[in-house]
Amino acid sequence: MRAGVVEALAGFRDEPGVLEALQGALVDDASLAEYKEARLRQGINPATINRELCAMRRVLKLAARSWRHPNGTTYLSLPPHLEQMALFDVNTGLRDQELCQLRWNWEVQVRELDTSVFVLREEYAKNQEERVIVLNRVAREVLEAQRGAHPERVFSYRKRLIGRMLNTGWKNARERAGLPNLRAHDLRHTFGHRLRAAGVPLEDRKALLGYTVGDITTHYSAPDISRLLEHAERNCDRDRGTVLRIVGQISGKKLGQNATLGMTLITT
Repeated sequence: MRAGVVEALAGFRDEPGVLEALQGALVDDASLAEYKEARLRQGINPATINRELCAMRRVLKLAARSWRHPNGTTYLSLPPHLEQMALFDVNTGLRDQELCQLRWNWEVQVRELDTSVFVLREEYAKNQEERVIVLNRVAREVLEAQRGAHPERVFSYRKRLIGRMLNTGWKNARERAGLPNLRAHDLRHTFGHRLRAAGVPLEDRKALLGYTVGDITTHYSAPDISRLLEHAERNCDRDRGTVLRIVGQISGKKLGQNATLGMTLITT
């Protein structure tokens, strides 16, 4: 966690220094929990702390809906479960139904590489062919956070299955962001765009995106998987921007840096 977060958040108590206090601060669930514990140790009444947290929540929601990232791109504030799905998708390039249908029993260990992959069943793939899904470090972090949430599916909402990402939560978020045409499928396009920008060969891009590729099958050797995993890791290279940034084409509108559209996902 970034140093000084508790001190920065304390600025919420001191008008008019609230915004100045937030400069450079990483505000998330962990830092807010740290702030709450620090205030309790100071002997502050829990009711007072709750009021402070409500004020923080208000500022963050206003930022998500009205303000912009320093690079000029819009913030897309998704519900936590959709945020995790979006982050996974922008690092794997799955189609909407492939993502929603992803099951734990499709996970296959690759002991030579000390990792695992998912083998998507042919009946759930658009081209009716099995394919291997490799996981870069960001996708794996999301995956591990989902373990135990549902006995069958990787992604769920309060133990219930998710039929599609383009649901009420997604539609409400894109309306708040002023991007009414934003599709979940744009996450997949982002993955492909980043692979191309990173110089990944066309054949390997097709394999990672699940397109039919001549002699590439689900019977990958460890070197094949290692090569694809190396390419997938380049997708979350922090030198090229935050891993939560989405790039897509929305009604011909151009925004963002070196891209047609950019947004940063944050949790409400």
